[in-house]
Amino acid sequence: MTNETVRNVYRVQGMTCAGCAGSFEKKVKELPGVLDAKVNFGAAKITVYGETAFAELEKAGEFDGLRLIPENAELPSGGKEKGDSLLSSISRETLLAVASALLIAAGVALGFTAPGQPLAANAVYAAAALVGGYPLFRKGLANLIVLRFEMNTLMTIAIIGAAVIGQWGEAATVVLLFAISEALESHAMERARKSISSLMDLKPKTAVVRGADGRTFTAAVADLAPGDTVIVKPGQSVPIDGVVLAGVSGVVQAAITGESMPVEKSPGSDVFAGTLNGEGLLEVRTTRKANDTTLARIIHLVEDAQEERAPSQQLVDRFARWYTPGIMVFAFGLAVIPPLFLGAEWLASVYSALAVLVVGCPCALVISTPVAIVTAIGKAARNGVLIKGGAYVEAAAKLSVIAFDKTGTLTEGKPCVTDILTLGDRGEAESLTIAAAMESGSAHPLGHALVQAASARELALPETAGIVSATGYGLQATVNGAGYRIGKPAWAMEKLPDHKAKPVLEAAERLQREGKTVVALASDTAAVALFGISDTVRASSAETVRQLAGLGILHTAMLTGDHAATAQVIAAQAGISDVRAALLPEQKLAAVRSWRQEGHSVAMIGDGVNDAPALAAADIGIAIGGAGSDAAMETADIVLMGGSLTKLPFLIRLSRRTLRVIRENIGIAFGLKAAALLLAVPGWLTLWMAIFADMGATLIVTLNALRLLGRKDG
Repeated sequence: MTNETVRNVYRVQGMTCAGCAGSFEKKVKELPGVLDAKVNFGAAKITVYGETAFAELEKAGEFDGLRLIPENAELPSGGKEKGDSLLSSISRETLLAVASALLIAAGVALGFTAPGQPLAANAVYAAAALVGGYPLFRKGLANLIVLRFEMNTLMTIAIIGAAVIGQWGEAATVVLLFAISEALESHAMERARKSISSLMDLKPKTAVVRGADGRTFTAAVADLAPGDTVIVKPGQSVPIDGVVLAGVSGVVQAAITGESMPVEKSPGSDVFAGTLNGEGLLEVRTTRKANDTTLARIIHLVEDAQEERAPSQQLVDRFARWYTPGIMVFAFGLAVIPPLFLGAEWLASVYSALAVLVVGCPCALVISTPVAIVTAIGKAARNGVLIKGGAYVEAAAKLSVIAFDKTGTLTEGKPCVTDILTLGDRGEAESLTIAAAMESGSAHPLGHALVQAASARELALPETAGIVSATGYGLQATVNGAGYRIGKPAWAMEKLPDHKAKPVLEAAERLQREGKTVVALASDTAAVALFGISDTVRASSAETVRQLAGLGILHTAMLTGDHAATAQVIAAQAGISDVRAALLPEQKLAAVRSWRQEGHSVAMIGDGVNDAPALAAADIGIAIGGAGSDAAMETADIVLMGGSLTKLPFLIRLSRRTLRVIRENIGIAFGLKAAALLLAVPGWLTLWMAIFADMGATLIVTLNALRLLGRKDG
């Protein structure tokens, strides 16, 4: 396929069976004009490559009870897909099952009241099987004609076979139990999907817009363009990404970043679609189109993640391709070998073979991994962690080494004034006022840190005149009629006599040994102050490293390009002992590769751009994304959206629980079916037992996966 190949994405309502999803994918691939098709079972979507009529796609889905809706079309029922409640998801199936159950009850009653007339009871059982099993037979017989052996095919053969050998009551009961199983499985699968699809409910459909003439009007969010002005009232959801023009308010960003506490927004602050405005009115200038907001990209990333299958799922899928034909061969052998060679009765052997077909349905096995992965990825997304595929869920559970970049990862990523050492008779506030006034027009990060420090103290800045820049050294200017220098200590003090400059330079060296950058302020006649500036450690870093140790992570390390003194100070505050400083990108890459060669599973945590080689070489690349960080979303395997490390222990706990659930599910699916198949050899397996084993396995693995939604700590 080329880049010009037509590609269309459709949401698929009614897709609850992994086997049926694969069957639907094959049907679509066979349509004229379709070059390829990929079903995303977890997100209930299908991507079709090539040109084919939508009516043809609808027809292919109608047979399996599926409904296709273009991805960007409005969903019915207020945006909610079929399956949001048990009743809505199985309305037709419920009616058929109830009718079937009533007919079975009538058959049982006939058996008691007219025991000498089995024909009447069998006729009622036959009607019950036909009514309750109509959707099943419709699919199963069509598959049988083309020799496609999947769940519906096996069940159809088993039920018809039971009727042929005269077991009408059991055939009808199996149909009823299967219908109930399908309905419950459908509801459980939709619950798992809701952890993802509920993100879509956060998107407002309309917005209040202020026009160029100052008047306000309501417009569809889809029609907004960058540069429009939107009014967000207290208690309303922010309709689109933008920048606050006016107003102050606390905004709940839990849907985007996982932060439970409101974040204060003021002019210049970024806001994101789907977040909830608090007590103040905000006027926002839009910066993105509706289909490109942070929320929209999160939804697409999370849904696309379902297509990246976990290793466990790949293994199960490969096994399932051989499993169903194997069950058919085993059932055939069980039906014919005992009567031909061991003198067994034909009816008993055929009955056992039919029970094997029922218990052999691979649905529980096939669904065991994807339902857990869907649930985990959805839960992670709602907690501000984007996982881009099932493979990364499993990989995060196996980590033994975690390497951190320093700047912007363990630290806030911006310099702050940490020390003010006054050297004369001026106090801290006056010294900071002079320094900030001189740096107020500077674009240098250190100058910005001084201005921010003065602003935080609400200090008024005096007029400054005659600013002259000495590139690479600092600034000199006149403040309140007096001349000053600010910049590198040696340069700022060079006009002072040695006996005045020497103690100042020694004090500056002490601050530098603590990993701080030192800015000196001096007048023409005396030293005024030294400012220690450094990138501060995130409040969450030390606690995160401590929790990682408690989770059994064998090794944490810092890989940074900064100089050793600064790196050691930051590492000590974060609780990291392995510090590798002054590294080039290729040296970070080499460190990651060396750990992997030693057999460790490695995660690299960085900003997603500067650390790209190391992120790519690690088993998992994790980015501290901050809401709306395009680079982080594009480059990393996992993104911590809140701009904080606090979600890292949550990610590892969730991944480990998910891996445990997957292993439990596979064990349950194999165990129940193996036990039932063993019962079939001596002829002890009944059709009722078979359907309970199959239904039980499917429901247990689904409900077991849904346990992942229950714990807040992962």
